[in-house]
Amino acid sequence: MTSPSEATKLGVVVIGRNEGERLARCFRSLKAGPKDYPIVYVDSGSTDGSRELARAQGADLVELDPSQGFTMARGRNAGMQRLLNLIPDLDLIQFLDGDCELQPTWLELGRRTMESRPDAAVVSGRRRERQRDANVYHRLMDMEWDTPIGEVAACHGDAMMRVAFLRAAGPFDELLIAGEEPELCARLRAAGGRILRVDAEMSLHDVSIDRFGQWWRRCMRSGHGSAQCASLHGWLHDKDATRLLASAWLWDFFIPLGLVIAVWQFGPSALLGFLIYPLHAAKIAFGRWRRGASVADAAAYAVFMQVSRASTLLGHLSFVLTRLRRRPSKLIEYKGDARKAT
Repeated sequence: MTSPSEATKLGVVVIGRNEGERLARCFRSLKAGPKDYPIVYVDSGSTDGSRELARAQGADLVELDPSQGFTMARGRNAGMQRLLNLIPDLDLIQFLDGDCELQPTWLELGRRTMESRPDAAVVSGRRRERQRDANVYHRLMDMEWDTPIGEVAACHGDAMMRVAFLRAAGPFDELLIAGEEPELCARLRAAGGRILRVDAEMSLHDVSIDRFGQWWRRCMRSGHGSAQCASLHGWLHDKDATRLLASAWLWDFFIPLGLVIAVWQFGPSALLGFLIYPLHAAKIAFGRWRRGASVADAAAYAVFMQVSRASTLLGHLSFVLTRLRRRPSKLIEYKGDARKAT
C-alpha cells in the first residue's frame, strides 16, 4: 500500500456489503486518479467475494464482527480508525460507499479545496446517478443528489473530511441506521467547521432499485433514521429530521383525519378538500421544474414525494415500536442483488 506524500496526507475509506461489480468499479475509479492514495476497505459480512476483491486491489481490509450488527456509520468509523492507526498524522479522509465511483480528478480537487479553506470540515461535489435513465427510481435518486452549491448543512456518504474536526466533534454515531451524515455534520458545525459543496463532479452512484418495494423500504429507512436522530439530539435541535417527520404526519395523518371528520360532519361536499393533494403536488412539481427538471421528471418527483410520506411515517412508527420494545434499531436493507448490477 502506497503511503501519501507529506504534502497530501490523504487516505480513502470504502465501505461495502455484497456490492459485487459495483465494488469492482469503485476500486477501478480510485486507481484511475493521478495519485495512489492508501485505501481501507471495511466489509460488513459480504458473501460475494468482496473481501478477496479488496485484497487483490491492494486495499487494507477490515472485517466487521457480525455479532454487533452492521451500520454504515460503524463501517466508516472502523475504516477511519484503521487509517489513523496506519498514518497517525493523516489530515484528510475521503469516505466512499462501495456502490459509488469517484471521478478521476476529484481527490486532488477536494484536497486543494481543503488546503484553501482551513475552516472546512467537509467538502463534497456533485454526485450523480450512474444509470439515471434506467427507471423512475434512478431519476428520483439523481434529483435527490442535486443539492445546493456553497456552504450547506450536510453532506452525503461520499465526502472528504478533515481529521482535526472529526477528532473535535467525534466519529459517526454507530447506532444510527440512516442519517448518520447530517447528524455528524451538525456536530462538526458546532465544533466550528464548515460543510462545503463545490461545483465539481465528484462521484457516480448506483442505487440499483428496480422495484417499488425497494424504493418504499429506502424511504422507511429514512423515516426511521430521522426519528432516531431527532430522539438523540432533541426534536428542536435536529430541524431537518423534525421537518421531514412533521411533513409526513401532517400530510398522511392529520390532514386526512381532518378531512374524514369534515365529510362526516358536513357531507360529501367536504370531499373537495382532498383537492389539496393534487394542488400541493403541482406546487412541488413547479419548484422542481424551475430548478431545471423536465416536466416528466418534475411530475414524477412530486407524485413520489407525496407517496414517500406514507413510508416515512411508517419508518417513524417502526422506530417508536423498536424503542418501546427496548431493542436496538436494525439496518433496513433495500438494495437489489449485486450480481445483477451492470
